Amino acid sequence: MADKPKALIIGAGAGVSSSIVRLLHANGYDITLAARNTDKLMNLAEETHASCYPCNSSDRASVEKLFAALASTPDVMIYNPSYRVRGPLVELDPDEVQRTIQTTAFGAFLCAQQAAKGMLERGSGTIIFTGASAGVKGYPQSAPFAMGKFALRGLAQSMARELHPQNIHIGHVVIDGGIKSERRPDEPGADKLLDPDAIAESYLHLIKQPRSSWSWEIEVRPWVERF
Repeated sequence: MADKPKALIIGAGAGVSSSIVRLLHANGYDITLAARNTDKLMNLAEETHASCYPCNSSDRASVEKLFAALASTPDVMIYNPSYRVRGPLVELDPDEVQRTIQTTAFGAFLCAQQAAKGMLERGSGTIIFTGASAGVKGYPQSAPFAMGKFALRGLAQSMARELHPQNIHIGHVVIDGGIKSERRPDEPGADKLLDPDAIAESYLHLIKQPRSSWSWEIEVRPWVERF
């Protein structure tokens, strides 16, 4: 029997990443979860038979330790960590701004670099970044998040142009709109909020795309969301 394809989800937690993990598990993937706090992942890990590793994605040593612990390079790596600080520009704490950019963008580079090394040696792989509206339009009092997400989008675009010709698929998913959750329910039948399970289907679509028609970026938004 052939080995199961392997997926690494960094920044795993509730919401979109949980939906992605469940869908990949249902499609036969061997799952590895990584997050700063792995205690919150225990139920999801048990449900999907996933392995868990602690990882601070913005710390080089922590990222290198994570990839060194893996038995092999994953077929799919999804980068999902996010952190933001909001407020008027002149009142922002520079340390919090730095943390936002390190988590959103620099950590993505560290993890993608490690994944790409192994994927290039193997000759195949998929790396997907979770983007946001802030990566294409900067909102007021949200400069740090825009800075991080714009950088993340630039990283994805640059990587796609470099690595697609080497059979490494790079994807950037712009999530444009509010996401439905237990704390934020949608109106019955309204579909005004993004369903995390539906978002996960878009990630799976990217993963399964034939290389003759690869997308480097897709946007997902509710039908009522303004562009």
